[in-house]
Amino acid sequence: MADDSTSRFQAGRTALIVRVPDAESAVRVWRERFDPSARAGVPAHVTVLFPFLDESRIDARVCLTLTGVLGRHRAFDLWFEGCGRFPGVLYLAPEPDGQLRLLTEVIADLWPEAPPYGGRFTEIVPHLTVADGQDDAVLDEIEADLLGKLPFTSRVSSVDLMVHDGAKWQERSSFALLE
Repeated sequence: MADDSTSRFQAGRTALIVRVPDAESAVRVWRERFDPSARAGVPAHVTVLFPFLDESRIDARVCLTLTGVLGRHRAFDLWFEGCGRFPGVLYLAPEPDGQLRLLTEVIADLWPEAPPYGGRFTEIVPHLTVADGQDDAVLDEIEADLLGKLPFTSRVSSVDLMVHDGAKWQERSSFALLE
């Protein structure tokens, strides 16, 4: 959930993410300095769908649908052994990423009014953002540090619904994957 403007952190904005707690020790310091979503309360994660529906639209039926859809998908492991970049962004690249892409596609198909990243990008590239809005020299420094802390694996067993309350991101619900 990289942030390129304050408007992306409006109250009522929501996101679906998978937490990657195993990444925290490697990325926490960098994310707190260089990822606005970390400073706004978002843990290390890979985004499934952002932005999702406005909070005002998330009712029992939406949550029931998410429970059913996500509960049909198996939990899985991710392997993080390298970094990737978008312009001004450094991220950890999860492998394999097919299950993450599938979760994004399935949910976006159910709510076509909420395309991944607001429809700004044509390709879904699962990633764990470490730094956003930085020049290459800063990204090079961060990447050199991170490479010494890789690889690691992380189990994905749920998808969390995060809501921005106007000041911070908060978890509203968690939807279990099939174990």
